[in-house]
Amino acid sequence: MAPLRRGALLLIGLMLVVTACQGSGGDALARVKSAGKIVVSTDPNYPPQSLLNEDNQFEGFDIDVANEIAKRLGVKAEFLATDFSAVTAGNWANRWDMSVGSVTITPERSQVLDFTQPYYYTPAQMATRPDTGITTLDGFANKTVCVGADTTYLAWLNGTLKLPESAGPITPPPAGVKATTLETDINCAEAWKAGRNDADGWLSASETVQGAIDDGFPVVAVGDPVFFEPLAVAFDKSVKDNDSLVKAVDDIIGKMHEDGTLKQLSEKWYGGRDLTTQ
Repeated sequence: MAPLRRGALLLIGLMLVVTACQGSGGDALARVKSAGKIVVSTDPNYPPQSLLNEDNQFEGFDIDVANEIAKRLGVKAEFLATDFSAVTAGNWANRWDMSVGSVTITPERSQVLDFTQPYYYTPAQMATRPDTGITTLDGFANKTVCVGADTTYLAWLNGTLKLPESAGPITPPPAGVKATTLETDINCAEAWKAGRNDADGWLSASETVQGAIDDGFPVVAVGDPVFFEPLAVAFDKSVKDNDSLVKAVDDIIGKMHEDGTLKQLSEKWYGGRDLTTQ
């Protein structure tokens, strides 16, 4: 084969390889649109944010937000139940495209995750069992408090929580307080209901605590919120071509704030309360 022809064929071959690589990798937003779906990580047991109901269907505030985002992207939302610790660790290995799972923006998480603007805010609320007699935050000094694994609640109890300045002040944890973790927040209240009293306290989102109270769990809220969480849609920062998808979803969140969709969904799931503004 003549050198010139061999060189031309080699160049064509290289171009085909590059094109194939771009087609299989390419742009994250383009891939999602081409697939006609966006895979969303969420918690199957975190009401009223997200819950896998008796009909094996996801429902909740986060679910409605994710479905609306998908609709505005022109695709369907496909939900995947995942451990929260797997979300916050990053490096998702393309198992899902985004997390609409009430992920709090923190400087530490921002090292491995990209975030949109917050789509809502929740107070972090302390709670106890009715039989402990604890009525103030100081009453949890040297006590054990149950929280979900790898949450901002655990970081707060350990005294390591950092939030954006816009989130406002963080109340110091009680002296000598100890943490115990379960897979997700509501498991703490479920343990009390089952008669397991390994912890005297529970820290979770205020709406999750109130939901447990409304559902007849042995739970009593204690004191004012200890901090306020800015909650956003999260993306895996290790995906290098995610910028277009993050921007598209961030723009959608902005429009959902402007047109009242987020306010409407918040009032639907949180007893008429608007948690979409700080």
